[in-house]
Amino acid sequence: MKKLIFLAVAIISGCASTTIIKSAPEGATLFLNGEKVGVTPYRYTDKKIVGSDTHVWLKKECYQDFTTVLMRNEDLNIKTAVVGVFALFPFFWVMDYKPVHFYEMEPLKGCTESAKNP
Repeated sequence: MKKLIFLAVAIISGCASTTIIKSAPEGATLFLNGEKVGVTPYRYTDKKIVGSDTHVWLKKECYQDFTTVLMRNEDLNIKTAVVGVFALFPFFWVMDYKPVHFYEMEPLKGCTESAKNP
């Protein structure tokens, strides 16, 4: 019974992956999969399976919009991999995000310095 409880706790805790999304400059508006979620820095957590993607869009006045894709295939989750030896489905969450994602935004030409730093 203790083995089963340990396995259940390990599976549940191993499913989520978290990353911090940072930008230069800070305070960029952050959209994930087209939905406004906040500003940078932003703590993002999900329970998607390996290979899932999340579309990231950063927007800030006087800077070019920045887009990229987060893929849940960046870091091996050792705990989930070990549990996966005993049960097949934890392998769906064996990969995590890197702890931090940092994106540098390009300033727009002709935008004044006072508009960048109000």
